[in-house]
Amino acid sequence: MEKVIERAIKILKNGGIVAFPTDTVYGLGANAFNEDAVLKVYEAKARPREFALTILLADVSQIKLVAENVPKMAWKLADRFMPGALTIVLQKSMAVSNMVTGDGDTVAVRVPNHPIPIALVRGLGAPITGTSANRSGAPSPIIAEEVYKQLRSKVDLIIDGGKCPIGISSTVLDLTTDPPKIMREGTITREQITSVCKCQIG
Repeated sequence: MEKVIERAIKILKNGGIVAFPTDTVYGLGANAFNEDAVLKVYEAKARPREFALTILLADVSQIKLVAENVPKMAWKLADRFMPGALTIVLQKSMAVSNMVTGDGDTVAVRVPNHPIPIALVRGLGAPITGTSANRSGAPSPIIAEEVYKQLRSKVDLIIDGGKCPIGISSTVLDLTTDPPKIMREGTITREQITSVCKCQIG
C-alpha cells in the first residue's frame, strides 16, 4: 500500500485525480489549490459547477489555511468530532478558489478518520477535495469496485483500501448561519452536535 500511496501523491502533485477510501465513503481527490485539477473532479463526476466540493485536511490546525473568521464553536466541534464524520462549513479564505466553493464565499472542511486520505494530504503538502467518488446523483461508493463501475477511466488511480467502515456520508453543519444549520445528517446526529454546541441548531 505504501507504494500505491506514493504513486497517488505523485499523481496529485502533477494535477491528476485519485479515488480513495475514507471513514465514511470513497472520496475523489485533487489538489484543492490547483484549479485545473479541481475542474477534472467536476468533469469526472459530471457535477454542476455551482455545487461546492468538500475539502479534506490532515489535521485540525489546517482549518486556518482554508477558512477565516473561524468561530469558537468550530474549534469545540473539531475537538470533539475531528478526525471523524463531521464536515463544517465556514467562511472561506482567499487561498481557496471559487471553483472549489461553487463561486460561494463558504468552504466545507473535514478531517477524515482514515490513514489513506491523511497520508495523501500530508504527502501532497496541501488539502485535497473530498467529494464522494461517484457520478453526480448516483449512490456514494463504499468499496473500490463501485468506484470503478461509476468512474472507470475518468480518474487516474483508484486506491482499493477495502470497505469504508462507516459507509454513510458525513454530517454537514453550516456554521456561517445563525443559528447553525445541519445541511445533511449522517452518522453524527443532531443530538451529539447540540450536546457540544449548547445552542439551537437549525
